[in-house]
Amino acid sequence: MYLKTLNLRQFRNYQDQKVEFNAAKTILVGNNAQGKSNLLEAVELLATLRSHRMTRDRDLVQEGEAIAQINATLERQTGISDLTLTLRRNGRRSVAINGESIRRQMDFLGVLNAVQFSSLDLDLVRGGPEGRRNWLDTLLIQLEPVYAHILHQYNHVLRQRNAFLKGHVEMLNATSLQSELAVWDAQLATTGTRVIRRRDRAIQRLAPIASAWHASISGSTEVLQIQYMPNIPLENNHPEEVQQAFLAKIQQRTVAELHQGTTLVGPHRDEVELTINQTPARQYGSQGQQRTLVLALKLAELQLIEEIVQEPPLLLLDDVLAELDLSRQNQLLDAIQDRFQTLITTTHLGSFDSQWLKSSQILFVKAGQIIPNL
Repeated sequence: MYLKTLNLRQFRNYQDQKVEFNAAKTILVGNNAQGKSNLLEAVELLATLRSHRMTRDRDLVQEGEAIAQINATLERQTGISDLTLTLRRNGRRSVAINGESIRRQMDFLGVLNAVQFSSLDLDLVRGGPEGRRNWLDTLLIQLEPVYAHILHQYNHVLRQRNAFLKGHVEMLNATSLQSELAVWDAQLATTGTRVIRRRDRAIQRLAPIASAWHASISGSTEVLQIQYMPNIPLENNHPEEVQQAFLAKIQQRTVAELHQGTTLVGPHRDEVELTINQTPARQYGSQGQQRTLVLALKLAELQLIEEIVQEPPLLLLDDVLAELDLSRQNQLLDAIQDRFQTLITTTHLGSFDSQWLKSSQILFVKAGQIIPNL
């Protein structure tokens, strides 16, 4: 897949900016806070309808404006698509493909695939479980766009069940309470089972690819293991069995949940365990080891998406080369070559050899304006 054009209107610090991409690799050069990352974020939003930097659409709309729009022309083996995402400061976002409004947002997902790798991703190893869950969910949305709907359903039930628990703290013995809670339990188990099974399947596919990349980058001196640690005991991935285990565990925790006024069981408490040579990477990995691990994860994401969608996704590298030493930079740049269309942000061109610079489109970014290399 190849991103031909990107047009940003009133998005972040861009008033009205069109970019035409004319090489497999585009390097965006500029000082910090000029808008380089904003451009990559726009592509990420088209791919996943998520931003790893912001949760609220109002933060993406330019100050003083009501709406922002991201428009892109994408070429794939199946043809050319025109994608539009409209973000509103005070309302629902809307999406369109080839000028036609798409009612269900999950039907917009999967048209453009992209893997984002930023300096923030180093928190994947050293940060808390929520970051790893978000990373896995974002990958899953691209592998199976229906997952966005499944996750939304689960979170909706979770919010309602939490509100119910909060409103009935300490009311342990009321019969009506138990029967109403049982209804929420059943809904949570049904939607949660769908989340758990897909997360498990994704890690099963990703783990061997990531381990192979990790062995290659570390010169086979280290063994990476990635394990999905669901909050529900998972003997096998059969829906009825997962659901039964979910209900059994939730019934064990009912008293504690009513005391605390929150749901203690379910995939919102899952963990993805990363170990190097059987030692938790989070606690014992050196900075270099942690960077190697994240690089292996990102290369594995690229490979897995390519295997499943049958086309190489875009790669978005946000100021990440500065975080990698020369040997890891070379591993990454060698892996990319011209196989993936790549957008790279950097503050200077010193990290790239002359061959890379010669084969790349270089754009300069200053205060929300993009200037081609003259």
